[in-house]
Amino acid sequence: MKRFLRFHGMRHPLATVGQVSASTQNQALSALLFLYRHVLGGDVGNLEGVVRARQPKRLPVVFTVAETRKVLQRLQGTEQLVAQMLYGSGLRLMEALRLRVQDVEIEVRQVTVRSGKGDKDRVTVFPASLTEPLQNHLLVVLPMALGRKYPNAASEWGWQWVFPQSHRWRDARTRTEGRHHIDPSVIQKAVKRAILRAGISKPASCHTFRHSFATHLLERGQDIRTIQELLGYSDVKTTMIYTHVLNRGPCGVMSPVDLL
Repeated sequence: MKRFLRFHGMRHPLATVGQVSASTQNQALSALLFLYRHVLGGDVGNLEGVVRARQPKRLPVVFTVAETRKVLQRLQGTEQLVAQMLYGSGLRLMEALRLRVQDVEIEVRQVTVRSGKGDKDRVTVFPASLTEPLQNHLLVVLPMALGRKYPNAASEWGWQWVFPQSHRWRDARTRTEGRHHIDPSVIQKAVKRAILRAGISKPASCHTFRHSFATHLLERGQDIRTIQELLGYSDVKTTMIYTHVLNRGPCGVMSPVDLL
């Protein structure tokens, strides 16, 4: 904090300028806001708006439908099912991994995201084609010993992770047991390997499935406000960025030379 204040001559800076990524600037912005609000007790004024306005806007990386199919076909088991949920429901990776059994309502084709980005809940679509794969995935029988130790375990099934780790943890002091969801790095590494095996040179990642979800819905004529709600964006302007990556050209506009 001392270095920061001295660097700016003990004055409140208006913006963060540097050759860094948008995510790095977001992290710096959060630190600055915390510093001014909670440590120095100052007024942040228009600091947040100015910094965000100065950040570079990047177009999202998007798979074509064919590329999406290639990547998904090169995944297996749980990793494939998670990726299918990312693409089929427009979920962020951690949103998918934090799903509880009760959050997936297969019969009404609905997924409820709890405490998503911005600590907001939202509802999105559940892919009908994943009904049988997910039901098979969830066919888990409680071990007899565990059932005796935790008699309410079966009734609390709805609170279990949809994608749990294969092993349980045990607290050495209290002897209590539990199970975390899959570590995100497991899915990230599997998706990265699948992208390489598919021969795709784009700088893609798990998040590319979410971008592809929105873009492909737009290509099929879905209205942008519905997509906004499914993605959980508060401003339709954020969703508009997907109109720039449609296969029909920026903003879905056809070049006039194609009409000659």
